[in-house]
Amino acid sequence: MAAENGDFRGPLDVTRAATVVLDSRGLVIGWSPAAQNLLGYRPEDVVGRSLDAFLTPVAASPTREPATSPHHGSAAPAGLWPDEGDVCLAVHRDGHRLQLVTVVSPLTGTAGEGQVLVAAERGGLRHWESRFALLHGLATQSPVGLAIHDTDLHLTWCNAAYEEEIGLPFAAFRGKRGSDLYPEGRFISPGYPERLDDVLRHVLETGEALLDLHFRGEQPSDPGVEHLWSCSYYRLQDPEGHVFGVCEDAFDISERYEAQRQLNLLVEASRHVGTTLDVVATTEELAEVAVPEFADRVDVDIAAPVLEGEAPGTLGPDTVLIRTAGRRVEPGTDDTPDAVVPHSRPCRPVTYAPDSPQQRSLASGGLVREEDTLVVPLRIGGNPLGLVSFVRGDGAGVFDGGAVALADELVARAAVSIDNARRFTRERTAALVLQRQLLPRHLPSNSAVDLAYRYLPTDDVTGVGGDWFDVIPLSGTRVGLVVGDVVGHGVHAAATMGRLRTTVRALAPLDLPPDELLTRLDDLVVQAAEDRSGTVTESATSTASVGFTDSEDVATGATCLYVVYDPASRHCTMARAGHPPPAVVRPDGQVAILDLPVGPPLGLGGLPFDCFDIDLPVGSLLALFTDGLVESRDRDVDEGLATLRNALADSSGSLDDICDRVVTALLPEGTTSDDSALLLVRTRELDCGRIATWDLPAEPVSVGRAREAAAERLRTWGLDELVFPTELIVSELVTNAVRHAAGPLRLRLIHDRALVCEVADAAHTSPHLRHSAADDEGGRGLFIVAQLVQRWGTRYGPSGKTIWTEQALPRPDGTLITPD
Repeated sequence: MAAENGDFRGPLDVTRAATVVLDSRGLVIGWSPAAQNLLGYRPEDVVGRSLDAFLTPVAASPTREPATSPHHGSAAPAGLWPDEGDVCLAVHRDGHRLQLVTVVSPLTGTAGEGQVLVAAERGGLRHWESRFALLHGLATQSPVGLAIHDTDLHLTWCNAAYEEEIGLPFAAFRGKRGSDLYPEGRFISPGYPERLDDVLRHVLETGEALLDLHFRGEQPSDPGVEHLWSCSYYRLQDPEGHVFGVCEDAFDISERYEAQRQLNLLVEASRHVGTTLDVVATTEELAEVAVPEFADRVDVDIAAPVLEGEAPGTLGPDTVLIRTAGRRVEPGTDDTPDAVVPHSRPCRPVTYAPDSPQQRSLASGGLVREEDTLVVPLRIGGNPLGLVSFVRGDGAGVFDGGAVALADELVARAAVSIDNARRFTRERTAALVLQRQLLPRHLPSNSAVDLAYRYLPTDDVTGVGGDWFDVIPLSGTRVGLVVGDVVGHGVHAAATMGRLRTTVRALAPLDLPPDELLTRLDDLVVQAAEDRSGTVTESATSTASVGFTDSEDVATGATCLYVVYDPASRHCTMARAGHPPPAVVRPDGQVAILDLPVGPPLGLGGLPFDCFDIDLPVGSLLALFTDGLVESRDRDVDEGLATLRNALADSSGSLDDICDRVVTALLPEGTTSDDSALLLVRTRELDCGRIATWDLPAEPVSVGRAREAAAERLRTWGLDELVFPTELIVSELVTNAVRHAAGPLRLRLIHDRALVCEVADAAHTSPHLRHSAADDEGGRGLFIVAQLVQRWGTRYGPSGKTIWTEQALPRPDGTLITPD
């Protein structure tokens, strides 16, 4: 079959067609074997018979039926058969009909006027003609370049497309090698030889056909411009199997390749530009994608306000631009390939000459193309963000229309990511400012504990979180310690954190027990959530107009730990609402995570909180923290707590040193996906010599005794200036307790940063400050007390209440010392 398909002799070729020899009368005198094969008649059946007995020319009689046998009919007159190309109807010996094409030629060199008729099936002729037309079309009209290389790799034939590609007639380069015509050309398909001669030898030696190899080089008819061809090679051999060359077909796919490359570049930009919400990082990603695939050098300049999260307004020649990214191709040597390197210090101001393409782009607000430079403005929704400059080196080609469109699309996509990063920067900056304003700027000094803290915000991707801490001075030299965590990130988490911190600071001076304070805080969170839910349901339109919904409130799920420490008794009371328990390091170095009762997170409502009481030795270390410190995506909470215990075991050095060791051990990278807070306190104990306590009966005589005892102790402490006001305060408080409360009574004076005076009784009713009328006989005592002290209040306990006051201590010059 292969030999037949490779035989291009025509069907009417005498070497293969049916041949009939006629004499001058039109009688058959010769019958070839091919004629016998075609019609089935043997020579003895037809010799001497008239030809029209079994052949009927269609042109002569289209409706005439040929005879069924050559033994019937008469001889055709001479000259009946046309000269060539006639179509005849014939009947095979077995009875089926055939349509034949015949050619008749005179028989020369004979005595008479004989003829030779050559016949072939009409279908075979049409098939041969189509094959011949195909070959002719490949040679003259095909856009695919065809060439034949002999076994010595010399060109022996090519078609018209190949000649057009070379730019010369074939006679001018016949016998040359393809490598001579494309000296710098190389195959870029991986896994194959680079040089043309090596590919041709491989095909000749192995017989393997190589398809769709990509060859890059300069076209001889278009010097200076690189083209890309899709080439295929297969070995040629004659019917006997002798190899005589290699056929090459090549099709120029430069435009298709460039379109695909541009599409790939846009896909690459979609994948790799905008992976972070950072303006500088996004511009660097743009430069990395564009070099060297699109340009040899790229500079990205951003307006200064954009880096701060703000929109620059309009760009002009006086706009301050910051170079945030710059990359270029560093040419290599014979031993080293080209390299892509940064070429400028990032985040530095940059200026351009007045006539530069960049300045012209700033002035016009549009794209500027000049020789090998293309400047495209970064815009989003008409708002300018900066400029991107593309530069191509020698031999890289100019920026044509397709390149300009690609650059515009590339920059437009990058501008969306840069604007997203700018908006995130603005939101994060606002959230950080809000968070810094809501977190304590400094912790108040006190006599109860020594303090140190660390707060680590989240990474740039996650955003600002809602972790918080506080230290709140309480009455009687006590101190309240609080650490909380709000679910979520962003401005809403920071705002919710501020609400909770403010609420705790408002509740703490009421001297509520920790469990009662958390209950009040939980009630407020539940009530606020219910109010917001009702507001959204009733007025969804007004809520949507400002961009907030009830789902954005993240107070539900917040956690809190509240601790009260009394340095006079070294007693510590604490409760938690879904928060991690604190760690305690005793003076002997033992570290323990306290087993506090687990309370529900804030906002669930209806569930109780339990207090935990413990007496701490002087010098104990108490560590309060949020879950971001001990828990992360690649570490569970148990592992984090174990690391925390190990870090706290070495309690040497200052509290700041211990904070640093803990943070380094738990957060070695400095940032996480959740913010973290750590509050370390070292407990103190008040000097018993600065505390005076008297137990008194609930009798009128106790007023005078209390006044005398207080005056005597103040003189002992060297506070003579405070004797008179203190006597008035003690007299009024004890008198009120004798008249309106139940005994026994207790008077306590504490000489600390302020003079604290406390009167405790067994009643649970509290006096109230009021203005007395002119005819009232009482009610003025508490008003006078309030004028003599800095602060006063009431706190409740299991067995009654305590009225307390604080007075400023005098300086040596007679002025008063105001405590922090």
